[in-house]
Amino acid sequence: MDETTGLAERFEQHRPRLRAVAWRMLGSAEADDAVQDAWVRLSASDAGQIHHLGRWLTTVVARECLHVLRTRRYRREEPFGEQPPDPVVVPYRDLDPEQQAMLSDSVGLALLVVLDRLTPAERLAFVLHDMFEVPFEEIADLVGRTPAAARQLASRARRRVRGAGPAAPDADLVRRRQVVDAFFAAARAGDFDALVQVLDPDVVLRTDFGSGRPPAVIRGVAAVAKLARQPRGARLHPALVDGTVGAVITRDGRPFSILAFTVVGDRIVEINGIRDPARVSRLASAVLRLETGDHAP
Repeated sequence: MDETTGLAERFEQHRPRLRAVAWRMLGSAEADDAVQDAWVRLSASDAGQIHHLGRWLTTVVARECLHVLRTRRYRREEPFGEQPPDPVVVPYRDLDPEQQAMLSDSVGLALLVVLDRLTPAERLAFVLHDMFEVPFEEIADLVGRTPAAARQLASRARRRVRGAGPAAPDADLVRRRQVVDAFFAAARAGDFDALVQVLDPDVVLRTDFGSGRPPAVIRGVAAVAKLARQPRGARLHPALVDGTVGAVITRDGRPFSILAFTVVGDRIVEINGIRDPARVSRLASAVLRLETGDHAP
């Protein structure tokens, strides 16, 4: 029992990094499944023979993510843009400062779209090497190629991401939260001028309504500011959505929408919203459960 407890404690020390790897690889609720799979494999193995536990666990999670990506790619019949994966939504205050710092550079919703256009091997090489500094020798074993070929995979992925990805968000997560809070304050007050001050002139608002409909896209500060009105009976619940500042909005106590904001230069350049009732209800549960004090799984 003591050995099992000790092993579980060691695993928990690595969980934040493993979850971060899985989020960037999968961008969906499947990330937690990959992390849990690593624990199952660890508990069934001879841990005493594992010399570098963190490296071993990262490899297990990466292999599982690669399998999921390949399976997902085989099954998908429509492009990613029409079937976006579920973001990971967690309470903003549920993270300590160290965890917030870890997530501050997480890929946002728009970049997940770009990453999903990569092949599974390209995505794995890019994420593991560029984001987590895993050597190409180890990546080569995962994708069944030489280190030189693994390096080429990451290089090709890097060029595609840089060519299609959004501007890098501000690094200071707290400052981004302040900008988003200013946006909501202006929306509550119906203050058009204040909204214009926190929105980039070329801001883009994308909203997924579900039911097979393509996302609605609104561009430009004037058009977005006119739509930024807090609904009657709405309440804001701060959250992190795939590592970026966001919020769960409830209306008359019921989940209404989820918003994620990209902040660059103290201006909001992109807002990604989910209004599909089924998805919102499912994804908002962790945030709302914490606020009601219900911590049941």
